[in-house]
Amino acid sequence: MRSARLDFALESGALVLPPDGPVVIYRPREGDDLSSISIARVHVSTGFRPDAEWFNARGYQAAEGPPYAAAIVCLPRSRDAARALISRAMVEVVPGGPVAVDGQKTDGIDSILKDCRAMGLTMSGPLSKAHGKIFVLQAGADLTGWDARPRLIDGGFQTLPGMFSADAPDRGSVLLAQALPEKLGARVIDLGAGWGYLSRAILTRSTVTELDLVEAEQDALDCAQVNVEDSRARFHWADARSFKPQRPAHAVVMNPPFHTGRDADPALGVAFLRAAAAMLVPDGTLWLVANRHLPYHQPLTTLFRQVEDIGTDPAFRLTRASHPVRAR
Repeated sequence: MRSARLDFALESGALVLPPDGPVVIYRPREGDDLSSISIARVHVSTGFRPDAEWFNARGYQAAEGPPYAAAIVCLPRSRDAARALISRAMVEVVPGGPVAVDGQKTDGIDSILKDCRAMGLTMSGPLSKAHGKIFVLQAGADLTGWDARPRLIDGGFQTLPGMFSADAPDRGSVLLAQALPEKLGARVIDLGAGWGYLSRAILTRSTVTELDLVEAEQDALDCAQVNVEDSRARFHWADARSFKPQRPAHAVVMNPPFHTGRDADPALGVAFLRAAAAMLVPDGTLWLVANRHLPYHQPLTTLFRQVEDIGTDPAFRLTRASHPVRAR
């Protein structure tokens, strides 16, 4: 869908790329077809590790830093994050250079278009195609008020706009933190650590000597490094589904994601469960919180010898699963 709009914009003349210079593409997603632009010119800028790995495997170079001749902003779901990316492009692209903004209707492209018009930005388009829109701005406008600025929330945690649970700790994580035992084990992994709420709780347990925070979103991991100041903590920008710890863990703690877009994707959470089982010592334990409606019971009973519910509320289920099953 993105490629159809990008092709349309280039063919119609709404988007005219300078003949030379790098073209930065902010936050493209795995599977996006960027072949309308020479791969030699494209610099991919994304803080999401699975997307970064996908484009790297196909020969795309990571963004090395401005200035850029042009930019394409692939709209994220968060309005604040989208505005921050546009503000960044205005500074990182040479003044007057094209900044294309592309997104699905379900990503909020109409809202962002309205915001840009309200700021009086010079614009060509929008063009509508494939259930979305693309429009082109000129770099150089001052959008300082749209920058991504750290915020402090209850508990003294630092977050950034657009990340999961940026305004307050997720209720599921709060419930899991309260349920963790004092004797959690020595080596612990916080899988999908976000900005560090559960990690800080883990480090209050007396037995913990090592904690690996594994997080795919770089912005969230950067905040975790601010929020978790402890010599026992190690920080990993990594895809939790393929992360390999230096040594097997005694416990894995997680509140796994279950969205890759706007629609629920339980397979993502199941992949986290498989990864957790593989990271544990033979008698290790997984401590899990998940929405009650997610179909995790069957895969848990396949992956672990002992599975028990340790708490529920109307929205969440807490689970303790131990003794991972090893393939023979």
